[in-house]
Amino acid sequence: VQLQAFGGGLVQAGGFLRLSCAASGRTFSGYAVGWFRQAPGKEREFVAAITWSGGSIYYADSVKGRFTISRDNAKNTAYLQMNNLKPEDTAVYYCAADWDPRGIGLTRGDYWGQGTKVTVSS
Repeated sequence: VQLQAFGGGLVQAGGFLRLSCAASGRTFSGYAVGWFRQAPGKEREFVAAITWSGGSIYYADSVKGRFTISRDNAKNTAYLQMNNLKPEDTAVYYCAADWDPRGIGLTRGDYWGQGTKVTVSS
């Protein structure tokens, strides 16, 4: 499966953005999907993940209550709604997917999108 992340941009602190992760090549159903981010000079970190059915959702503590991950399998797309953005959310955001029909969750990061840049100004 090929992934393409888009929707990044420049936003002021307190603002919002919605990132999309579009899958092609295979149906999205059966794949766990997650979002990661990498800020300049820092390691890539986990942001959020969702099982293929949406039955289980996970968030990093730093984004709980502000970010929401969701998916539309019919559209082969996952989303990351980011509200109340902070300057520390500035990073390149990547989506990743694992074949996970049992609904365990994103554990390997077999497939990655190219990343979309989010810049939050203070």
